[in-house]
Amino acid sequence: MILTSNQSFGAWGEVFGDRVIATAILDRLLHHAVTLNIRGNSYR
Repeated sequence: MILTSNQSFGAWGEVFGDRVIATAILDRLLHHAVTLNIRGNSYR
């Protein structure tokens, strides 16, 4: 599964409207995940 977001993990509480729910979601998603932080110009 590949998930992409233009929001930082810290901003997910605002996205979901509840910081506790966002923390639980991130905990389950990131448990065995490999994260890539790509920086640079957007070409879209």
